[in-house]
Amino acid sequence: MDREVLSDEQVGFYRDNGYVVLEARIPADVMQRVREEIARFVAEARGMTASNERIDLEDSHRPDAPRVRRIKLPHKLSPVFDGLLHSDWILAPVRDLIGPDLRLHTSKLNMKSAGYGAAVEWHQDWAFYPHTNDDILAVGVIIDDMGEENGPLMVFPGSHKGPIHDHHAEGIFAGAMSLAASGLDAADAVKLTGPAGSISLHHVRAVHGSASNRSQRDRRMMFYEITAADAFPLRGSMSPFESLEEYDSRLLCGRPTITPRLAPVPVRIPQPQPATQGSIYEIQKALRARNF
Repeated sequence: MDREVLSDEQVGFYRDNGYVVLEARIPADVMQRVREEIARFVAEARGMTASNERIDLEDSHRPDAPRVRRIKLPHKLSPVFDGLLHSDWILAPVRDLIGPDLRLHTSKLNMKSAGYGAAVEWHQDWAFYPHTNDDILAVGVIIDDMGEENGPLMVFPGSHKGPIHDHHAEGIFAGAMSLAASGLDAADAVKLTGPAGSISLHHVRAVHGSASNRSQRDRRMMFYEITAADAFPLRGSMSPFESLEEYDSRLLCGRPTITPRLAPVPVRIPQPQPATQGSIYEIQKALRARNF
């Protein structure tokens, strides 16, 4: 079949392993504008005493020493982030993998600043938002050169073909899983490294996580989570569905549909929800046996 960007080998690698990395995908001038926008949000965090609907703060944040761990829904806050989302640098490889009709699920910009950036425990995105089919993936935009020492995204190859692991703690959804209980060995995970401007794409069922950044280099990464337009969220998932009109407003390209495609995929509903809501960092605090 005709593809826009990816080779047969790259598509096959993604199908087999649940991820693929495209190095130096986004031009340097675009990445510089992204960094300038990030600096603007960090400046906004100065003086803040608690996270808000735009910015999620590190636990070690102080009003006079701002530390940001996440910019929430960056595509809604900045034309730079929104423009990148709608560009072919992002959408062309996604169309090659899951088809021409695409919808945005969500976006986030995770900040692992040098020396203290927070870890994200092992998890599967699918545990948060199961749909009628799993043609869903996350595009990770590598904003800073990412090496093995500054907290890169790590993925278990082939785990997207396996079960949905238990992401609960004491019966409450915790958004994280125990490797030991799941029969996985951290030594088998692959670190997704690459120069700034590279992108990674990982399947919604792939087990992934990232350690704290203890290096002297930042590791900031934007995630655009994208679904096939015929993937509809299951009731009880953490996917807002306010109305069909609102849902279709998230269409990125192609055509909408009211005919969900059903696939025989494993599902665990992320219920009951924790009493304390917030970003994945807050939800994962309920996990007692930390992996990182």
